[in-house]
Amino acid sequence: MKKLFVKTYGCQMNVYDSARMAELLAPIGYGPAETAEDADMVILNTCHIREKAAEKVYSELGRLKKIKEARPLTIAVAGCTAQAEGAEIVARAPQVDIVVGPQSYHRLPEMIAKIARQGGHVLETDFPALEKFDALPKAIATEGVSAFLTVQEGCDKFCTFCVVPYTRGSEYSRPVAGIEDEARRLVAGGVREITLLGQNVNAFNGAGPDGAAWSLARLCARLARIEGLARLRYTTSHPRDMSDDLIAAHGDLEALMPYLHLPVQSGSDTILAAMNRQHTADAYRELVRRIRAARPDIALSSDFIVGFPGESDKDFEATLALVRDVMFASAFSFKYSSRPGTPAAAARKQIPEDVKDARLQALNTLLLVQQDAFKQSLNGRTLDVLFEKPGRNRHQAVGRSPYLQSVHVEDAAHLIGGIHPVRIDGVFPNSLQGSLLATREKVLAH
Repeated sequence: MKKLFVKTYGCQMNVYDSARMAELLAPIGYGPAETAEDADMVILNTCHIREKAAEKVYSELGRLKKIKEARPLTIAVAGCTAQAEGAEIVARAPQVDIVVGPQSYHRLPEMIAKIARQGGHVLETDFPALEKFDALPKAIATEGVSAFLTVQEGCDKFCTFCVVPYTRGSEYSRPVAGIEDEARRLVAGGVREITLLGQNVNAFNGAGPDGAAWSLARLCARLARIEGLARLRYTTSHPRDMSDDLIAAHGDLEALMPYLHLPVQSGSDTILAAMNRQHTADAYRELVRRIRAARPDIALSSDFIVGFPGESDKDFEATLALVRDVMFASAFSFKYSSRPGTPAAAARKQIPEDVKDARLQALNTLLLVQQDAFKQSLNGRTLDVLFEKPGRNRHQAVGRSPYLQSVHVEDAAHLIGGIHPVRIDGVFPNSLQGSLLATREKVLAH
């Protein structure tokens, strides 16, 4: 059997795609390798959101070149960098055999066969999303009790800083029947928690069994009825697509976890307009108010970009003000990174790096205070924990809280795969410590 090593960069959707590529190649004789040094084929599944992510790929390709000079090795570059820079990759790294975009990886077996017959390079960067999902294997390998499931791809929003519309294509939603079938197979394999993925997942409008376009809320309600599926999550959302029925679903569906990632990027209306976000800071505040009214215990996370072209001190202060008003349980913050081909890359008034650095530090200081306050608020509370894997200590298990934190619990190793009430006794920077209150699994209504 040949060995395959897949290295994944970037978002959770890439994690999903990497797993599906491995499944796709298993029938033609590829089993998993632990490292690139042990592999007959290496796939780099890439991200193109920030410049550093793309440069890491070229650095890794340099390392793989040395391996390939010593022995036969097939090298493939997949994902968004492949989509955006396919020709450049072939020119800059001739050791690469296959360049395949995120909507074309279902063709990998025929690409491998073509190289075996003819040699040379294969470049494939089309956008046949429907064809891709129809062609992927029906059997799904599952490891653990949590899984990702892509339901929507692409983006029609065209934020001026973002390459996603150019690398993933326009918005496409999978039919409900195919999603439900995949979810049922995941649950049959032992999965208890599914995270629905999409570039703008809450823009989901896939065809339902009745022929009508279904919303994400209706899809969640359908999936929540699957026996054995205890938890649902979705990411990433756009504020424009938080529909009334989706907000209501957070209060109505017990399986839908009280944690929502809702990127805002900036608190300045001037910058939001320059980003083409098509909402205001106050509209975001009102949206948060409505979500919390529907689900009072919900925790929010977000994305922020500092140093966007033209961002003044006043604009940055508006971002800090929004953060103070909303109170985030978690957040991801970045300095603006110019991506070739995006409108913002050509904008005047690019912000100096030292100003970006200072603003990022100030924002992170505020966000860390809020994140610590949220974690401390959980101390002494009882949370339902989904136990996922053994811990470092004997009989210890590590689980996941409704708010996505790791929870370490002693004498719980026999409960992996179950959901049980845990009292939180300790709060640490990257995890929680808890005590098991009962061994009877919580019964969830469907």
